[in-house]
Amino acid sequence: MSEYSPLDVINAIAAASAVLSERKEEVNRLNVFPVPDGDTGTNMSLTLESVVQTVMKLPAGADGAARRKAITTGALMGARGNSGVITSQILRGLCEGAADADELNTHTIADAFVRAQTVAFQAVRKPVKGTILTVLEDSAAAAKHARKKKMGTEEAMEYIVAQAYESVHRTPEFLPVLKENNVVDAGGFGLAILLDAFVAALTGKQIVADDVAAAYTAAPKVEIEQINDWEGSKYTYCNEFLVESQTLDPEEALNFLATMGDCELCVGSTPKFKVHVHSNTPNLVLEYFLERGQIFEVFIHNMKLQSEERNDKLAAEQADQPKKPLGFVAVAAGEGNAKILRSLGVDVVVSGGQTMNPSTKDLLDAVEQVNAESVIILPNNSNIIMAAQSAAELAEIPVGVVPTKSVPAAFSALFGFNESASLEENVEAMTDAFADVVTGEVTTAIKDSKDAHDNPIHNGDVIGIANGSIESVGQTVEDVVMQLLEVMEAEDADTLTLLAGEDMDDDRFDALVERIEEEYEDLEVDAHRGEQPLYPIVMSVE
Repeated sequence: MSEYSPLDVINAIAAASAVLSERKEEVNRLNVFPVPDGDTGTNMSLTLESVVQTVMKLPAGADGAARRKAITTGALMGARGNSGVITSQILRGLCEGAADADELNTHTIADAFVRAQTVAFQAVRKPVKGTILTVLEDSAAAAKHARKKKMGTEEAMEYIVAQAYESVHRTPEFLPVLKENNVVDAGGFGLAILLDAFVAALTGKQIVADDVAAAYTAAPKVEIEQINDWEGSKYTYCNEFLVESQTLDPEEALNFLATMGDCELCVGSTPKFKVHVHSNTPNLVLEYFLERGQIFEVFIHNMKLQSEERNDKLAAEQADQPKKPLGFVAVAAGEGNAKILRSLGVDVVVSGGQTMNPSTKDLLDAVEQVNAESVIILPNNSNIIMAAQSAAELAEIPVGVVPTKSVPAAFSALFGFNESASLEENVEAMTDAFADVVTGEVTTAIKDSKDAHDNPIHNGDVIGIANGSIESVGQTVEDVVMQLLEVMEAEDADTLTLLAGEDMDDDRFDALVERIEEEYEDLEVDAHRGEQPLYPIVMSVE
């Protein structure tokens, strides 16, 4: 029977993380909803990267309990989106199932998968057949079958991987939306990739990375700093570093940087270059240049944190003030949306939404910033609700979640707040307050698909989404908004809230408001600049 050391297992986890990072766009492309989203592959890879970072901080000679704790803690704190949270629970279950194991063998693998299935299914209130949970369920069944047939360790692992891929291929049989779009489930595919890469690295039957351990220990030093020039900026991170390369094409690099953000620079000459860019994806910026050379003296400034001095001052002021009974944390993209939420009483606004899901740790950090005895989180996106619930469970103070799926829903929920009521009473009242809110979103399709009525959608079409269903398709934002208002039955509503995205200029927005007011004379239009990315209009009626 093959024997594997703890270092072998850790290196295999790191290899699996690296492979998923490399293939995350392949997973992302499987998303059947044709809108820019917090993509499954990205969320899962970020979760695994957090695991690796946490494990690599362990001291030499750390025991099995410490390693398992590092894996579960890293996964949970780095979990982003539903797929990331579920992945973190799968990893937690695997660790719990292997807690009493002295070695990796067919029996202990089966025990680990059985526990992983239990823990992951407990995390989802209504498991859906044909998703990552189904692939996990089938993988656990394969592990139990391998134990029953007394397979060897390597044979058992390879059998589980094969059955995981078979399960992925079957996912369209359970979810019609997958079959209609000729794709398999993205989360299930991501899980199969993870299992495959882990087993391949552990058994050495195929090369996943030349030297995973060396790659991590020799990583360039990265300094995370805070500066105070974020206010009003379109991008969150200021990235600057040096590159040593014999092959880098500065013009090509500048073209790439322009797709990553603004204020882009690539100066110097072979072999040394200086790179600067404001971007929301520093990992992609670094990845591009790592593929072309060596990088060093890396500085990533988080411009969203306006200044350490300001944060310290606010913290000092809060320390001198008595805690209020109840505070609020909300998630939103766009400074306009954040300002509105703050004006309605939100204490901390976490930047995020469709394009970037905050992690459990991000939400926990925000809760800790609120000077209150208890806190309510407004996730404002269906893909963030599970992370919010995880944060609520881990917080040291009582935390409730009002499961808002949009920023306009949060506006209505906040109007249901009663400062004399308890946390539980407010969660219930605020949830009821947005129950009748119908949310609409207008964006651009990023691939061919079909709407809710089986009409074709082409890449580049403007699409309108009402409460999660694609209900209108057109060529202009304005026309799709008007179509969507009919679907949302605006003629029977009292109020329309309109939020202009960063791509909708003031003149177009004002003209749209005027058009709506002419069409719906009895409808009160409450128009604001939300400045959210990718969605020129977000709206709600009630």
